Amino acid sequence: MATIKILESSDSHVKLLLKGIDRVYANALRRFAISEVPCMAVDEIVIHENSSVLYDEILAHRLGLIPLTTDLEGYILPEDCSCKTSLGCTKCRVLLVLDAVATDEVKTIYSGDLVSEDTRVKPHLDNIPIVKLAPTQKIKLEAYAKLGKGRNHAKWQPATVSTLTDTDNASEFHLTIESNGSLPAKEILLQATNILNTKLKNMTETIKESA
Repeated sequence: MATIKILESSDSHVKLLLKGIDRVYANALRRFAISEVPCMAVDEIVIHENSSVLYDEILAHRLGLIPLTTDLEGYILPEDCSCKTSLGCTKCRVLLVLDAVATDEVKTIYSGDLVSEDTRVKPHLDNIPIVKLAPTQKIKLEAYAKLGKGRNHAKWQPATVSTLTDTDNASEFHLTIESNGSLPAKEILLQATNILNTKLKNMTETIKESA
């Protein structure tokens, strides 16, 4: 009989003991938690001014890797939105603005300097360094965050997930989810479980229809 026991649990971390479950299903949960559970990340930027030492492309890359808190009920995936525009609309994207300048001394710009139009979607941590500005240097830009999946880009991976087999019992596994802060660890687990169930149901229906 298959059983699941929660060994450790917090917003950022959840550890499960899976008994009587085939390794294939344990690994499927791990893969879906990494690659199929959507989360928010900066995907497009419009730079109005950048006199820093970073090229626009490097700046965009750094912004994309900042974990953003995610509201899965409030937004939809861009491919499912009717707007069909590159920058998206209020149903599928969130605008964050960065407007920073160094005056008389070197100034470090952090993730907390990004101002979001929606407080539900903002940097998970305020102290992630983005760039250092020398005196008189300035950055002014618009960053558009969208939902995405880890299978398309690492910036949309909401967690690191690992499975460890019990050396004394090959049918027991430890599944550990470490959230990057975009979603609570339990939410990532629930979403991955729902995705797995949906895929299995669709496969069963397809087989029945073709029989």
